[in-house]
Amino acid sequence: MLRARCGLRAGLGLLLLGLGCFCWRQVEGSEAAEYVTCGSVVKLLNTRHNVRLHSHDVKYGSGSGQQSVTGVETSDDANSYWTIRGRLDGACQRGEPIKCGQAIRLTHVNTGKNLHTHHFSSPLSNNQEVSAFGDAGEGDELDAWTVQCSDALWDREDAVRFKHIGTNVFLTITGEQYSHPIRGQREVHGMTNPNANNYWKAMEGVFIKPSSMPGAAKHDEL
Repeated sequence: MLRARCGLRAGLGLLLLGLGCFCWRQVEGSEAAEYVTCGSVVKLLNTRHNVRLHSHDVKYGSGSGQQSVTGVETSDDANSYWTIRGRLDGACQRGEPIKCGQAIRLTHVNTGKNLHTHHFSSPLSNNQEVSAFGDAGEGDELDAWTVQCSDALWDREDAVRFKHIGTNVFLTITGEQYSHPIRGQREVHGMTNPNANNYWKAMEGVFIKPSSMPGAAKHDEL
């Protein structure tokens, strides 16, 4: 059971308004367009269950009591945007392609909390709870995940896994659905074994390029 808290923040709208001032489509064939980069704001699709990683101002009613993380089917929900950041501030340069094996944080745009996991049981499947934690993008060491992919860099066309550094679980969805107050949303949890349920692909978003290159960002369907 989850307990709801009212009110959505306007952070995403303000962010996108600012980004809109300098977003345009990159020149075809640009190598930098191929990769997911530090500072980009993206939606992440679970490729097995076709739902996007999502959070909102709704807390778990059990376990940690922290802000819940779910999967949603709709592609246009503003609560599905995440900013890609380094494990520590300054650990990755804005616009720099993310390396396979690199440690990152995923910060929820609308609430400023980081994707997080810890040794609490998830409410539906009894796997490891995944929550959103921290304040204004700052949490703790359990906010760090490594990107597991097949080449040197995180290619935008590839499905990748996120492995939690502190507890060695993979960010996973296995299909369990919540009822009231978030009926139909899927449970997101951590599992120790890599499988088809823990592949994710970067979808809609603003993909930042290095500031030294012409065209500082790519704007995809916001």
